[in-house]
Amino acid sequence: MKINKIYLPLFLSIATAIGIFIGSNLDYKNKTAMLFGDSPQEAKIKRLIDFIEYDYVDNVNTDSLLDGTIKNIVAKLDPHSVYIPAKDHRKIDEKMNGKFVGIGIQFRMYKDSLTVIKTIKNGPSEIAGIKAGDRILIADKDTIYGKNMSSDDIISRLKGKANTNIDLQIYRKSEDKLLNVSVIRGDIPIKSIDVSYMIDDVIGYIKLNSFTATSYKEFKESLLKLKRKGMQKLILDLRGNPGGFIGVTTSIIDEFLEDDKLMVYTKDKKGKIEKTYATAKGDFEKGKIYVLIDENSASASEILAGALQDNDKGIIVGRRSFGKGLVQQDMKLGDGSSVRLTTARYYTPTGRSIQKPYRLNHKKEYYSDDFRKRFESGELTSKDSIHVIDSLKFETPKGKIVYGGGGITPDVFVPIDTTNVFSNYHFRIMNNFVFNYIDTHRKEFNTLTLDTFLENFDNDEVIYNAYIKKIDKKYYHKPKIVKLIKFYLKANFAQELFDDEGFYRVINTDDNMIKKVLDLEINQNNDFKD
Repeated sequence: MKINKIYLPLFLSIATAIGIFIGSNLDYKNKTAMLFGDSPQEAKIKRLIDFIEYDYVDNVNTDSLLDGTIKNIVAKLDPHSVYIPAKDHRKIDEKMNGKFVGIGIQFRMYKDSLTVIKTIKNGPSEIAGIKAGDRILIADKDTIYGKNMSSDDIISRLKGKANTNIDLQIYRKSEDKLLNVSVIRGDIPIKSIDVSYMIDDVIGYIKLNSFTATSYKEFKESLLKLKRKGMQKLILDLRGNPGGFIGVTTSIIDEFLEDDKLMVYTKDKKGKIEKTYATAKGDFEKGKIYVLIDENSASASEILAGALQDNDKGIIVGRRSFGKGLVQQDMKLGDGSSVRLTTARYYTPTGRSIQKPYRLNHKKEYYSDDFRKRFESGELTSKDSIHVIDSLKFETPKGKIVYGGGGITPDVFVPIDTTNVFSNYHFRIMNNFVFNYIDTHRKEFNTLTLDTFLENFDNDEVIYNAYIKKIDKKYYHKPKIVKLIKFYLKANFAQELFDDEGFYRVINTDDNMIKKVLDLEINQNNDFKD
């Protein structure tokens, strides 16, 4: 399904870190929670369920009742412990495992028709001959057009077991004909590296959106690819990254830190401490690194930023991170459901706990509303408004002062951009325009390379004028708005034609954090003053 990246740099959003967990790769023994054992408390719950099932006046779904009970119990714990019903496990496992079984397309519903935006490279649909712009009308004799179906409904019809067949009827608009295509479902990767490319001759850029089972492999491949292109300095973008597996995270950190450097440690309720140290295997220990974080960077992102900051490695740029320093472990409940239960806290090498304050048995909405509080306090626009606690002051080996008590405070602050005047409504109009334009001009774009696109896109303003004519608003002729429209038209076209790499290659040219890094590079005697 198409994910519209055009909104990402534009709008304020509440941190998405709640419910993303880092404990699954810790060295804990696999545990299965056993309900209704021999203890008086468990026996009491079992007896109550039996009374309701056999004696209560009305028929009640006790499974549903029990699900609700468990959910209410867990809700009274910390904000990151959560109950996961069996029906939700597959989607979560797919995300964290970095793959799912499908036919390998990005799509959108356009005028009640499933329209292919692009096929996944070397995926089942590309192999079967499906092309961008194709409309999928029928899947295994099930009509899927003209029904106003949701994306979830569509996905459920296209998914299936690996190596199984699905027969599709498609309409190819460019040839004005119906085609019958048989596709063999297969594993489709879920990328955690959105993009990696060279910003200039020596500075590379990697955007990491999560820490899944495949993230280290993806990261290592990107790192080595950029090194072969001459990278000496790396911008690692962790903005909006909600976390993931801690084992994967420490493998990535290990690429930057020298042998035997402490990366992170955890402490459980019994006081047991588990420390993780870097090894000698790192491929970028001598390189310079900048890490970009924001208020939505959480959990594993904070472990990485904290490990580098506490070891005086690199420069952390951006805004204070989310503040999640709790470790979860998946506890199976025996019926496909589980609880992700907080079992420990993690600490950065200097001993900082990054977990922001919370109260047990307190509504989690108040916890997640932290973003609004930061915005209203001015913290997102002014470094001086960041609240630090003197009693949680720590010192790195080189004497830099760092603070615990709620997120990683960056070395160099970059305020949030509040100047953009575009609305969600406007971008929906733009998205539809871009799709329609490409859909009716596919031959013009088929042979276009990304470099040619970046250099020559709409130099004659034909596309811009067509868009202005479409919206027909005098307001959009103001100089500032004209500039924004041209910029985001280019970004949106790049996303549609060249996926994430095209999008980020455009959007990053006007990104304030990347501009700050480039400014720091100009001033080689950078002293972290912003």
